[in-house]
Amino acid sequence: MKFPKVTVVLVSAALLFVLWEQTREHPQPVDARRFTNLAANPVELSVAMDWVVRQLPALCEDATGKGADSGAHSACVSEGETRTSVCRRAVYDRFPSVIASEQVFRDVSLTAMNCLVPQSGLIE
Repeated sequence: MKFPKVTVVLVSAALLFVLWEQTREHPQPVDARRFTNLAANPVELSVAMDWVVRQLPALCEDATGKGADSGAHSACVSEGETRTSVCRRAVYDRFPSVIASEQVFRDVSLTAMNCLVPQSGLIE
């Protein structure tokens, strides 16, 4: 029986990747104040999308009118998390990669929020 060289190499590479992922620095979460002066300090689209996705529990609380301990809220968050990659792709295809104005940031955030947590057309 031959020694499985390819398997050993693939497993070793996977282990190295896991170790690298564990030791690298992860970026700090972005605060909403980061988006106040975009003309002087533009932000990447991916940073804005990360911020919107982190707002998902609050968006679901607003949409359902229920707290985090309710089933409707949990279902909303779960559905929003499953739509995250589709919403990211839709936003990345539609908007520039660098956001340098508050109008573009508003459009990006509203588009992403509506994609993650679709609202009905009814106005209360």
